[in-house]
Amino acid sequence: MSDFFYELTPDRVLTAVEEAGYLPTGHCSPLTCLENRVYDIRLEDGSHLIAKFYRPNRWSREGVLEEHRFLDDLAGAEIPVCAPLPFSDGGTLRSVEGIHYAFWPRIGGRAPEEFEDEQVQVLGRLLARIHNVGEIADAPHRPRLEAQTSALAPLAYLEDRGFLPPECRRRYRAAVEQIAALYAEWSAAVPVHRIHGDCHVGNLLRTDAGWCFLDFDDFVVGPAVHDVWMLLPGRDAEGARQRALLIRAYEQFREFDPRWLRLVEPLRAFRFIFYAAWIAKRWQDRAFPAAFPHFGVADYWENETRDLEELAERLAGGDAEVAPGGSERGANAEPELTNEDFFWDL
Repeated sequence: MSDFFYELTPDRVLTAVEEAGYLPTGHCSPLTCLENRVYDIRLEDGSHLIAKFYRPNRWSREGVLEEHRFLDDLAGAEIPVCAPLPFSDGGTLRSVEGIHYAFWPRIGGRAPEEFEDEQVQVLGRLLARIHNVGEIADAPHRPRLEAQTSALAPLAYLEDRGFLPPECRRRYRAAVEQIAALYAEWSAAVPVHRIHGDCHVGNLLRTDAGWCFLDFDDFVVGPAVHDVWMLLPGRDAEGARQRALLIRAYEQFREFDPRWLRLVEPLRAFRFIFYAAWIAKRWQDRAFPAAFPHFGVADYWENETRDLEELAERLAGGDAEVAPGGSERGANAEPELTNEDFFWDL
């Protein structure tokens, strides 16, 4: 199974396209993607489709179909998303040698670099509509965004596989456990539902028809605030102002409790921890050492540990709590992070 995934060739991809009833010209261009294998296919009628082969042993068939079902629900509510194309039997997922694959329309547009206030408001309303659809059904085969799955389990993987160096291991564990405990306490009464889960600027396109949300591959069942902070991750005053603006627009379609904002910093920390474990899990894939040459060196772990310790200290002292106006308390605001800090599927 894994060998087929790592040894996918244009011929094998084109064979899958032909067997689905399409007529490819032979043009098969791989797209930059570490997690899955994704190809742009040109068809004889001049159109294009995107063929996506899912990494084995990551999602079950049921989990992938729940992604497709969520997208179908969103498209049915006229929310601009990129949903998979149906095969001739009406299904959206097929397998070859144990590898799941699906086809998608190719959507043209521009990736945003920053948002104007009017765009923030539009996105806030769209995000609320996504969450309205998200709560109408469960997704039992998708992860729950919680302390165990997003912090403690990744920590255990890093420890069990020997990725954490001895000089950082105790400190790293202590910081993760402290942040996880705070999140578990603060999130106890926060509602969860289907959310995008990877809602950063790299998964948005500005098309001629407006905004389009892409790549629900990492969708989870979690709190709405996770999509909010990932869309506008800045820690500075401007980031807080735009986040408050987005929430006011969001509230035109859906309730948002301002107390949920104190989950932003623990969720940010979970992203760091989960990201490190994600790279570790893929380290035997030769593309990963080439893409992340800094991973695992002494400075990497020291910086990761120190950042988590500082965040845990601020959270314990209340300095990172976000007040109901959307403004951050505390004088230690950090520089705004870039898309590269959050875009896993490069």
